[in-house]
Amino acid sequence: GESIRTLLIDNDIAFEEVNVLPRENWENNWKPKMQFGQCPSYTDDDGFQLVQSNAILRYLGRKYDLYGSNNQEASLVDMINDGVEDVRIQYTRMIYQNYEAGKEPYIQELPKKLEPFEKLIKSSGYILGEKISWADYNLYDFLDIQTILSPGCLDSFPNLKAYLDRMKARPGVQKRRQTDNFKNM
Repeated sequence: GESIRTLLIDNDIAFEEVNVLPRENWENNWKPKMQFGQCPSYTDDDGFQLVQSNAILRYLGRKYDLYGSNNQEASLVDMINDGVEDVRIQYTRMIYQNYEAGKEPYIQELPKKLEPFEKLIKSSGYILGEKISWADYNLYDFLDIQTILSPGCLDSFPNLKAYLDRMKARPGVQKRRQTDNFKNM
């Protein structure tokens, strides 16, 4: 849900974050209310509820004009986001299922996984150039966690490194990064 939080804060969209823990509270009071029994969940002002991170991001993208100005731009945003999710699945499996044995092979393969994004992201701007999209928040989150796992992983990717720096420089992104919730994550 980090990319959702960052999008909301960076775009000055008011929201209330609810902590569903401890586990007993989650299992008894929250999980049964979730369509797929998992978080994150987003409930709009009119009571419309969504789960699934990318469904929430796409919804917010359409609602707040963060999806591109035509079908081709929207499709480019979708394509890059789906590419991020393909690699994120591998990252998540390694982190939660095979960290000790899987970390080094994952890091060795990371440059090959980052190459397509380096080619797609221009040296300035965002996925759509000057206009930010909802997928920028997901790509930013993905790159940020990769640099935690492997601090020099973007050194050979000047476009991605500049992109990550641009995203981190956004006032709302800085605001999110300064919260205790972010720092303690």
